[in-house]
Amino acid sequence: MRDEERRVDVVVVRHGLTSWNRERRYQGHRDIPLLLPEAEPDLDRLREALADVAFDAVHCSDLTRCRQTLAHVLEGRADPAPRLDARLRELAFGDYEGRTWAELKDDPEYRAWVDSQGRLTTPGGESADDLWARLSAWLEEVMAEARTAGHRRVLAVSHGGAIRELRRRLEAADFWDGVVGQAQGRRFTFTLEEDGWSCSSSSAVPAPASAIS
Repeated sequence: MRDEERRVDVVVVRHGLTSWNRERRYQGHRDIPLLLPEAEPDLDRLREALADVAFDAVHCSDLTRCRQTLAHVLEGRADPAPRLDARLRELAFGDYEGRTWAELKDDPEYRAWVDSQGRLTTPGGESADDLWARLSAWLEEVMAEARTAGHRRVLAVSHGGAIRELRRRLEAADFWDGVVGQAQGRRFTFTLEEDGWSCSSSSAVPAPASAIS
């Protein structure tokens, strides 16, 4: 097997700005659209960062804010048709969806969840382990297709909490350090070893200005 066949780049980016992002409300599985035109500058930067990358496969959370982000980033391109996948959704925040930190900060159950760094289950929602279960199932399929279909460059549009969980599991990033901004994400590079695929490196998308200059 050639070296290039033993490597897969999976670019996972967060959707653009929504009104609930601006209000610091938990969105979770709520189908909140982008805040336009305010979201466009960040989306334009992401589109420019990915302009020269030809993707072999495109995946997207089925929620509107991710579909809108993908449409903006890939406008006018001839990439493969996106696969909408609910496994790429944000953590389900349950009873906290639609509420802000200011509204919840004095709730003991909420404080316990925050202090657990997501390990506890949100009331009526999910835990970090629940989120990872569906993300890892998706990722296993992506890696399987790298072997069977030759996919080497994969794009996925997802959510902040999902990317943070990917970073925690794949980069060993601290829970609080794994946050990425709107229309930002990570490029995870996987290499095929004797015991299977492993994440060998990760970098910011778009690249920081200091890394470009």
